[in-house]
Amino acid sequence: MSILKAKAVHMGAARCAVDLGDGSERGEYVNQDYILQKLGRPHRAVSLMYCYYPNDKEWPQRISEACKDMEINFAWDYPYDNYFTYKGGINGTKDDEPFTYMRDVRRHGQDVLLTMTIDPKLPDEYIVAIAHDLRTFGRVQLRINHEATGDWFSFNKRASYEEVAAFFVNACNIIHREAPNVKTIICLDGYKELDDEKMEKEDIFAEAARSADIVSVDRYMALHWGWPYDVAEEGGDTFARYTVDKIYNLAKKSYKRYAFLNNGIKKPMVLSEFNSDGDVTGPYDQVSMFHDFCEMLKSDNEKWLDGFTMYQFRDRGRLGLEIEDPNNPDVGIEQPLMEEYRKVIHEDFFSPVMEEGEDMVLPAKMRWGSSEDADGIAINLHFDSSPVFCEAYFDDNNVDMNLMLELNGHWFYKAPGVKCIDMMSAFFKKPLDGAKDMQLKIFAPPASGENDPLQGEDWQLNYYTELKSLPEIRIRYAPIVK
Repeated sequence: MSILKAKAVHMGAARCAVDLGDGSERGEYVNQDYILQKLGRPHRAVSLMYCYYPNDKEWPQRISEACKDMEINFAWDYPYDNYFTYKGGINGTKDDEPFTYMRDVRRHGQDVLLTMTIDPKLPDEYIVAIAHDLRTFGRVQLRINHEATGDWFSFNKRASYEEVAAFFVNACNIIHREAPNVKTIICLDGYKELDDEKMEKEDIFAEAARSADIVSVDRYMALHWGWPYDVAEEGGDTFARYTVDKIYNLAKKSYKRYAFLNNGIKKPMVLSEFNSDGDVTGPYDQVSMFHDFCEMLKSDNEKWLDGFTMYQFRDRGRLGLEIEDPNNPDVGIEQPLMEEYRKVIHEDFFSPVMEEGEDMVLPAKMRWGSSEDADGIAINLHFDSSPVFCEAYFDDNNVDMNLMLELNGHWFYKAPGVKCIDMMSAFFKKPLDGAKDMQLKIFAPPASGENDPLQGEDWQLNYYTELKSLPEIRIRYAPIVK
């Protein structure tokens, strides 16, 4: 093996980004090391779902724990939403959730996509405190009071739709002023039928749509909303299934209507929750529906969708790539959807774009802006054939660095202090069929998961790391002893 040379490399946005839900009322958070090993690549962003009702008497307990003896017949019958509780804010702490998970997400080269249902009666100082909490976490996407045109979340039961819309506008103004690194997401129901003239309650939420940075709808091609209080059986009325074509076109029509509400401005459009519920479809149709949607998206010449969030990685029901083992919540049971999802997210259409730059001279400054805007280094490698050993060794100059590495389409994480990364799994499913030149790409997200205010004026948007030396690459093509 020989290192040919090192080049600068820029990582930019995919044609359509893929984000991943990790934990909700239906499942617990799964650490990013496990997810990366399962899927072989990081996501643009990881979606974390939290609620904030700090003036309720049960706060800050998770409401299902606080009200164990309460008779519940629907997932949203509790006094407030059964998400994990946001431990920050006024008189809060950043040493607990969601910040511990946000750091894990960012260390692994992904952005934070934070969903928060918030009491719409809270005074401004509570929103200011949230904004201040988020200022060190880079390019956060914040989805406030999602599915806002519905009637199931607590914020809709405590305020009128007009009040919910006004709260969103005010929250956006505060976030934009206090935390300019944070982009806000409006999530409405969009179009319910293809022949509808307007989106659901769009007149009430028009100003909210104009205040947001990103527009969205949640779209399930099948959903069992009665879970876990009943079983979906033929003749029931707590579930539904739609055609892939209808869901695709409803979402696209909503994108165009959002642009109309924004006076022709086409803001980034995302599907903030997306899947088919295996309770309704079973495990095999769940795969085919996801596949068909992605094929429609790839064949559409109009680029309208900025990204979608797969809901979710591990689920207690059948809305996950894994089902949580009922005997042990730390164990996930992989579903057929996992293999299809893994294949799709490695396609060029859904992968970040890499652009090669000039030759690198060490020491070199590496910049981490986001998973769609980062400057790293690419080491040119030559392989005589498919290897038997392929390892990267880090010396005293770089062992304490926090790095994401990509080789042969497979991504690896190197935590601070780790001296060797075994990269052979990059070849298990993609062996080489002969000699090949390829690049080992290296990026440096913040080791703490947070940006450093001492790094300069752009500290909220960018994090900088100095690379003093290249890793030593060990490649062998046969067993050491035969």
